[in-house]
Amino acid sequence: MDTPARRDRPLAITMGDAAGIGPELILKLFAEGLPHPAVVYGDAGALRAARGRLGLDDTLRIQALEAAGAGTTAGVVGVLNRWQPLPADLPPGRVDAQAGRGAYEYLCHAIDDAVDGRVRALVTAPLNKLAMQAAGLEFPGHTEILADRTGTTDYAMMLANAELRVILATIHIPLAAVPGSLDVESQRRIIGLADRACRSEGIERPRIAVAGLNPHAGEGGRFGDEEARHILPAIRRAQADGLDASGPWPGDTVFMRARRGEFDIVVAQYHDQGLIPVKYLGIEEGVNITVGLPFVRTSVDHGTAFDIAGRGIADPASLRAALHMALRMSSADSGGV
Repeated sequence: MDTPARRDRPLAITMGDAAGIGPELILKLFAEGLPHPAVVYGDAGALRAARGRLGLDDTLRIQALEAAGAGTTAGVVGVLNRWQPLPADLPPGRVDAQAGRGAYEYLCHAIDDAVDGRVRALVTAPLNKLAMQAAGLEFPGHTEILADRTGTTDYAMMLANAELRVILATIHIPLAAVPGSLDVESQRRIIGLADRACRSEGIERPRIAVAGLNPHAGEGGRFGDEEARHILPAIRRAQADGLDASGPWPGDTVFMRARRGEFDIVVAQYHDQGLIPVKYLGIEEGVNITVGLPFVRTSVDHGTAFDIAGRGIADPASLRAALHMALRMSSADSGGV
């Protein structure tokens, strides 16, 4: 349960993969000055190296911490690292097993502190799946690590920007496996999580649009029957429970309708169906939110960008948006989303 004391605690910001753009993005935000105290879960050496590349040696001080404490906003970057230091010569822009393992360890440390109430919310910089795999970690992404570490079974990925909110019924599975993974219970669950996510942002009665799986939402069974067998019964069950859910709507128009203001959130049936419209509107402003956790977690809507890592040109807009979203969502009375 969230309390005023928890809201006074610092935000946790994970550094992500040290070879990516995470360290640079974080330092740029600290140099701007944060709207709320924060602590970085990462490697002090990697942050110092990034600070030098950015020419911020005279602007920011990197300070190793023993505990989250009060956090900092500007001038000092407090860093927590209960794992081993990374090599001083770690090159940016390359897959590295140590960087992959480090990103995982920083995230786990931050999750543990969030569960224990030592931080207000969790904001994550990008990790690299190949680097984690090189370290022997087979998690497909942040969402699965968060669920595993917290023991959460009822969760979902949501993407949001100023124009659109999308929650995913399925995440990191093959497209061919999506139809067989749908059932009435899972559809009803995701509709409920969509309602919960919107209420955490202060929307009293969220309008939930559910996208169909097939073209034209199946067109009465001509293009598939998943809508009739799984999606529509779940919508009717949600309506009977008092939720403002509708559909199934054709996937080629429902996102446009939501963007125009007809709906507060769209339930997408698979990963790319939901992520393409959000990212098309601007990846730099998108925020990734994990719904169902016992604390607020937001993230950037992009990857480690190895192609530009170390060059000082990465745009911190998505991390800034994620930070502000975390503050807004964690100002509510409940501990999670």
